[in-house]
Amino acid sequence: MNPEVFRQYDIRGRAETDLTDPFTTALGRAFGTHIKRRGGAQVVIGRDCRQSGPRLVEAFRRGVLDAGIDVIDIGEVPTPLMYFALHHLRPDGGVVITGSHNPPNWNGFKMCEGTASMYGDGLLALRDLIQNEDYESGRGTSEARDVIGPYIDYVVGNIRLGPKRFRVVVDAGNGMGGLVAVPLYRRLGFEVVDMYCEPDGRFPNHHPDPTVEANLAELKQRVTGTGAAVGIAFDGDADRIGAVDTRGRVAWGDQLLTFFSRAVLAEFPGASIVGEVKCSKVLFDDVAAHGGKPDMWKVGHSLIKARLRETGAKLAGEMSGHMFFNDRWFGFDDAIYSGARLLELLSRTDETLADMIEGLPATVTTPELRVHCPDADKFAVVSRAAAHFRERYPVLDIDGVRITFPTGWGLIRPSNTQPVLVMRFEADSQANLDRYRGEVEAWLRAHAPEVDLDAPTDH
Repeated sequence: MNPEVFRQYDIRGRAETDLTDPFTTALGRAFGTHIKRRGGAQVVIGRDCRQSGPRLVEAFRRGVLDAGIDVIDIGEVPTPLMYFALHHLRPDGGVVITGSHNPPNWNGFKMCEGTASMYGDGLLALRDLIQNEDYESGRGTSEARDVIGPYIDYVVGNIRLGPKRFRVVVDAGNGMGGLVAVPLYRRLGFEVVDMYCEPDGRFPNHHPDPTVEANLAELKQRVTGTGAAVGIAFDGDADRIGAVDTRGRVAWGDQLLTFFSRAVLAEFPGASIVGEVKCSKVLFDDVAAHGGKPDMWKVGHSLIKARLRETGAKLAGEMSGHMFFNDRWFGFDDAIYSGARLLELLSRTDETLADMIEGLPATVTTPELRVHCPDADKFAVVSRAAAHFRERYPVLDIDGVRITFPTGWGLIRPSNTQPVLVMRFEADSQANLDRYRGEVEAWLRAHAPEVDLDAPTDH
């Protein structure tokens, strides 16, 4: 067993070398044991379209059944539909086998106990069960159930459209999103132009990660070329959204969260809105200006969902495109539903997405900048950076190092899922942005030889 597959938010590794059949069956049995010892009897299992998926589902299910837990197999589905199944079918837990936005040869497991995501120590407890071979035994049963139809029906009843209908381009990147989003948006009355909506775990057209602007190049062209009002992109398992306006500009995650927060605050005055440490200061200022309570929190879908439960916030979001509606939805990250809420928003106003973007205060920002740093070193590098910059500027260290410069901010944080440091910068001018970024990168080059600022990251 490779212990590095146990990440902060999920279990993830190279399918053929890390996620072998014996390991996957042991993991399934550990998960089943965990559920059984907490009084549970039934779990749902789904998977994405990766080529390793059928093998991993079979091996994992075998372990769950051997622990005496019954399985509801929901088949090939986007990750949010596993979360939906937890509320719709009311099992005692669930797993979706997905590599998310990682390369095709990767795969992984996102797990829930009840409706709550397992992360951190909860996942390490499964590792301990495997290492100690501490399992329950039994003979569970397995049945197949459809959740796509019930999901679409539920969302259609949930969305509150205004009078406008328009053309939308959907780019699923050959991941799982198009399977559900295209029929859903069409049923809501929109004209859908579909791009790469056939699931193909090889991702032959472009990598399904909407935070990388190069992956949105064809979507931009299709939106401007077809006169569509908006383009919507999904990552591989459709829990992260990207959007493009009529001018081919990307609406980043914190911008979408800003627009969604205004609508939510109109219905729930004074509500808390959670954004993570990579989000623009514009977001937090806008939430406050609209009477909400801005809450800056840690990066990570599991951590954000836990924060929603803890605070009762009505909405949360991340730069990576995870959006969590907790007003009339269930509080889990769902890019397909978020896309429907974007269509709802645009259907109820004369403003376009381009108008909304242009109405935001003018700042200069970088996208997420990912630089290579070995998993074994990245947390120590960030700790050293915190000590250095704290002597010079105000620093927030709830997740990495967010440095407040005189007219902007910068962030260095260790990715919890990749051998990467994630950086982002914002300032009132390009010159100040370049200066703040240059100061941070100069420190990294001089004092963090573990970091390779020039090496491309592949996942």
